[in-house]
Amino acid sequence: MKKIELFKENGFKDKTFSNYFVHESAYMKVINFNFKAGQELPVHAHDLEGELAIAVLEGKGEFLGADGASMPAAPGDVLVSAIAEPHGVRAVTDMRVLVTITPPI
Repeated sequence: MKKIELFKENGFKDKTFSNYFVHESAYMKVINFNFKAGQELPVHAHDLEGELAIAVLEGKGEFLGADGASMPAAPGDVLVSAIAEPHGVRAVTDMRVLVTITPPI
């Protein structure tokens, strides 16, 4: 077991979102992304089999999808999708998310 204190390990950057690789193994990858208000991880997809979960830890924003689709994202919300499905995140306020990818890419 290991404990990670995300809020101490990864802060915010003014010009681009910040990311911190929390955990990587043969079974999963966990990444913390922090976005200042207005920053985003553009919609993208990976040509692989697998799934991802994006959990909002703090702040508000939107989960983004194909063809301009979006849905509100607030603390406690979790987006689950196939890795091959287009996905992204846009922050309305400063926002922290935790992404889990299985299997890791």
